Amino acid sequence: MAFYTNKVEWRGDHRGHTWCQNGTEMEFSAPPDLHGLPDVMTPEDAFVIAGNTCYHMMVLWAMERFKVNLISYQCEAIGEVEEYIDKTSWFKTLTLNPVLVVKGGSAEVVKRALDLALKYSTICQSLKSEVIINPTITVQ
Repeated sequence: MAFYTNKVEWRGDHRGHTWCQNGTEMEFSAPPDLHGLPDVMTPEDAFVIAGNTCYHMMVLWAMERFKVNLISYQCEAIGEVEEYIDKTSWFKTLTLNPVLVVKGGSAEVVKRALDLALKYSTICQSLKSEVIINPTITVQ
């Protein structure tokens, strides 16, 4: 069983500093529209990044497993927050828009690999948000 640790420290106002067990550290804040600071990581950014980067790693794994010759990959992630009248909110959806260029093979095999990548994405499978995958696949 794996464990991942994180530590945060308040640095005044709406500013914090975070450290991860792998040595990564950074400043963070609330989003500017919630009285936070611009140009630093926010928890909302980290949420979207977590889903996108985990899916990215599983796409690479799945492409290798399916022996797909991946030429390029990029993916835009969009987290949609639903807000309620009582001022609570949650990420309703996380939409991932991967753009892949592959050499040879078929788009159907790539789609199966993308489905497998989602299935094995620890972060995406841990979310209560709906994860939507909208791929654009180019076969050369």
